[in-house]
Amino acid sequence: MRERQQTYAALAEGIGVSESSVKRLFSKKRLSLERLEQICGYLGLEIVDLLEMARSSEPRMTQLTQEQEQALVGDQRLLLVGLLVLSQWSAAEIVKAYRLTEAEVVKALTTLDKLGIIDLLPGNRIKLRLARNFSWRKRGPLQQFFEARVQRQFFESSFHGIGELRFVVHASLSEHSNQLLQQRMRKLAEEFDALAEEDGRAANRAGHWGTTMVLAMRPWELAIFSELRRAPR
Repeated sequence: MRERQQTYAALAEGIGVSESSVKRLFSKKRLSLERLEQICGYLGLEIVDLLEMARSSEPRMTQLTQEQEQALVGDQRLLLVGLLVLSQWSAAEIVKAYRLTEAEVVKALTTLDKLGIIDLLPGNRIKLRLARNFSWRKRGPLQQFFEARVQRQFFESSFHGIGELRFVVHASLSEHSNQLLQQRMRKLAEEFDALAEEDGRAANRAGHWGTTMVLAMRPWELAIFSELRRAPR
């Protein structure tokens, strides 16, 4: 009702009861299915839409445990399915796009459910329990996997292809400027997540690329330059 800017009085008139009756219905927090359908109908919602809204408002995990991370990096197919469902792929879409059978995908989804990363619902529907922008454990299995298996492969590119971009800049920055840029980088990462969330709801994934963005910044200079400094930093 808040989202649709509806008042108790408007709802009361819409479903044919008094405003006090509406307030009483909500205060008791006990609605019959028939009454719930009536209210949803007035608001232009199906009950399934209401349930999806409720699920999306639930807090999600922002960090995995050591055991959860280890399970993911220890199984290549499990990691692939985990990353895809995090991007809101369905089981059917995964089977269509990758050389995995339906049984293999369901097995991976069942494992993710047991790990507490997703809830596997009837019909192989998936409810995420992990936030898209979750953080890796410091020096944990995922971070070590990235550094050993992903980092070098990612940067083995000229970054001149379609959809590719790379900036390398260097300057002497104050601590304040460094922190300010880090804040802006976090906002850019949040925007990336918002766009991914929006694209994930699209019915057709044609033209959607698996896209990785790495934002990194630290006080650093080439070793050959550091060696020439009069005093170590």
